[in-house]
Amino acid sequence: MNTREAPRKRPWPDYRAVWRWHFYAGLFCIPVLLVLSISGTIYLFKPQIEAWLDRPYDQQAVTENTQPISTLIETTLATLPGSKFHSLELPTADNAATRIVVTQQGERIRCYVDPASGQLLHQTPEADRFIAVVRRLHGELFLGSRGSYLVELTACWTIVLIFTGLYLWCPRKWSGFGGVLFPRLTSGKKIFWRDIHSVTGIWISGFAIVLILSGLPWSSFWGNYFRTARQWTGTAVARQDWQINRPRKEQSTDEKPPFDFQSVDQVAAAATTLRLPPPVIISPPRGDSTDWKVQSMTQNRPYRVDLTIDGERGEVTSRKDFADRHAIDQIVGVGIALHEGQLFGWLNQLLAVITTSGLILLCASGVILWWRRRDRGVLGAPSVGAAPRLSIGLTAIVLGLAIYLPLFGASLLAICLVERLLLRRIPSVRGWLGLRSFHTPEVTPQ
Repeated sequence: MNTREAPRKRPWPDYRAVWRWHFYAGLFCIPVLLVLSISGTIYLFKPQIEAWLDRPYDQQAVTENTQPISTLIETTLATLPGSKFHSLELPTADNAATRIVVTQQGERIRCYVDPASGQLLHQTPEADRFIAVVRRLHGELFLGSRGSYLVELTACWTIVLIFTGLYLWCPRKWSGFGGVLFPRLTSGKKIFWRDIHSVTGIWISGFAIVLILSGLPWSSFWGNYFRTARQWTGTAVARQDWQINRPRKEQSTDEKPPFDFQSVDQVAAAATTLRLPPPVIISPPRGDSTDWKVQSMTQNRPYRVDLTIDGERGEVTSRKDFADRHAIDQIVGVGIALHEGQLFGWLNQLLAVITTSGLILLCASGVILWWRRRDRGVLGAPSVGAAPRLSIGLTAIVLGLAIYLPLFGASLLAICLVERLLLRRIPSVRGWLGLRSFHTPEVTPQ
């Protein structure tokens, strides 16, 4: 008697379906991910870059006849009519120019002043400084809030890229470490680029996810989503330590009531003796208070300190260290320091550079793989198979990601609706994108 072998049912996740999601997510993410990786690599070296750019103003003659800081502030304000004092950055060396920030017509301007002569050596709007421009590119692509949403959307789908890539990387048949942990360099161009893509991905995936997740608190949607969640759970603070999307608008530092410029000398002297991690920013009192605000704004956030110093007596009236912050703020602060490459010195920078360089290589190799396999006249998506079945596990994973990353959930829903209601109904578009037709047979659930 002849028996017919039952057809093998596709397991879920189906390899071809995962490959297609990986392909489409990659097409969307690669352009923005390249910009983020390059700009992020530059920003990792912010301290070194700013020191190099400021070197012409940090080679002043060292003399005992330096002018009081209060005099330097008054001279600077007189040089820039209509300006108001905003803040002061404590010098880090005897031959360094004094950094005084003023506001003029609503714009913050950084002034480099010779501490001996009081001469204004250089002035530049804070928003035009090189690192500030790089930060705007990295955080919002020069597009404001819309750019921040696009960056966040790319970050969400990059996580999908990484997870689907890890699934595709898992070897189906073990035949050694070649193509798994190291690339096979002599097996032809196709194998070479595929191995470069997959092996690079496996080595950098862990730290890449850490970088993505630690950058979310800055983003427009997720940052506000996170703040709202903290309010619901009673873990919110009056003022968080990081900024969402664009820098917060500074309150006016007008002189109503006036503060005594002479007291800044006493405050600066007291702050200097504390040896806080630089840069140390001193801001004037507000309202009726005589307390000056002193902040260590080091990028290694666990070392940050906030102080108030009485301008009349030069005494510390309050102090808030990193350990005094809410546990959630501490976790986010550590993540931000890690994201900026400053948590554990040069090793943090090295790991981050390896990761961003790996992401650039992944983007380049992904484009090469797509270009080599695509057919003329179509997008080149992996061929469509039978519609895969959904499992409880997969549904739980997608829902979990959608709750944690709302923009991912919203965009996934929009993609599914647009595909089913519009794109799949236009034969030419469906064929070019490689979408499934309505007549593709379903796989019977197991």
